[in-house]
Amino acid sequence: MNNNMKISPKRFLIIFAVLAAVTAILFFSVFLLAKQKKIFINKWFVNEKNSTIGVDVSSYQANIDMTQLKKQNIQFIYIKATEGSNTQDDRFAENWENAQRAELLSGAYHFFSYDSEGKKQAENFINTVGGDLTGRLLPAVDLEYYGDKEQNPPEREDVVRELKIYLEMIEKEYGVKPLIYTRPDVYEKYLKGEFDEYKKWISSLYTPLSWNYDDDWYIWQYLNKGKLEGYTGGEKYIDLNILNKDKQLEDLRIW
Repeated sequence: MNNNMKISPKRFLIIFAVLAAVTAILFFSVFLLAKQKKIFINKWFVNEKNSTIGVDVSSYQANIDMTQLKKQNIQFIYIKATEGSNTQDDRFAENWENAQRAELLSGAYHFFSYDSEGKKQAENFINTVGGDLTGRLLPAVDLEYYGDKEQNPPEREDVVRELKIYLEMIEKEYGVKPLIYTRPDVYEKYLKGEFDEYKKWISSLYTPLSWNYDDDWYIWQYLNKGKLEGYTGGEKYIDLNILNKDKQLEDLRIW
């Protein structure tokens, strides 16, 4: 071989350094865009075909064909039941019944309000969902920011107090500890150190959960712009969730 065709060690190191620098810049750019909520990268980290995937729905999805969802490898569903102390989801009863009929494992969730008493919110959920959840998933409570709450967050002491009241009433009614849905930043502000005994459902939509959350979790909501067949609402997207590979879906079921 012609010696002129060989790459000297020095030139090789230069090429390697340039490639490494370009790769680092690309990775940092993607990371920055993800952190700024400009792009979604979670699907690169999720093997949907070999995972336990679920959805969460509300009246935004309007008519939902549960059987059609099952055909697309959806194995569980959380259905919005209530919000605050006096709001019920218009589609809850229909979705609740249809999920049961389709034998799609289902649970109900409550959207927690920082502006209502925990007691009244628990009463709203119990009166709407009913008293028997045998065979269903754990009841879930959704704790996140809404409106201007991220810019003007409620006091930790107030949130912890009312959420504890809510959770204790739900546990007394159903005999199980509810599942808590939240975001990593909300978890850090209100939940960490106070509700460690509860199973967690964590939303991290723009970056892999492991990048910004290091505690135990059961469900990761990894995408809020999923697209599936089987619903007719004005909202064309649907939330997608994945079960922790080290957990069992049956661990979230009420027996």
